[in-house]
Amino acid sequence: MSKVEAFLSKSEEEDIVEAIRLAEENTSGEIRVHLEKETSIAPIDRAVEVFNMLKMENTKDRNGVIIYVAIKSKQFAIYGDKGINEKVADDFWNSTKDIMLNHFKNGENKQALVDGILSAGQQLKHHFPHQDDDVNELSNEISKG
Repeated sequence: MSKVEAFLSKSEEEDIVEAIRLAEENTSGEIRVHLEKETSIAPIDRAVEVFNMLKMENTKDRNGVIIYVAIKSKQFAIYGDKGINEKVADDFWNSTKDIMLNHFKNGENKQALVDGILSAGQQLKHHFPHQDDDVNELSNEISKG
């Protein structure tokens, strides 16, 4: 079993997809989680690459958020598109990362991701509330590289 496959159980992956669905229920924003074995560049730079690879910039309000995890490298990053970054406080992503980091350190991988998703969802809900014509623009499934 690869590091990526062993990082979360099937049930935990389902819980994360459900957390994304719940977080997106009250917002037009979009959240994705991407897992891969390792990265040889800074995790935030890789998060931006994956964000673009997944075409997350194609949301109507530029309010996509990716949570990127390099499992073997033990690194992660959160990247928000232009629309959300213009709205949240400067330290928002770092404070969300701090919450997640404590869980990761304790081996609570699912909880780290769920808390990050819900935190991002709260900000998206505040700044981009759900509209009647909203559609789910991006898949909620965890992407893997």
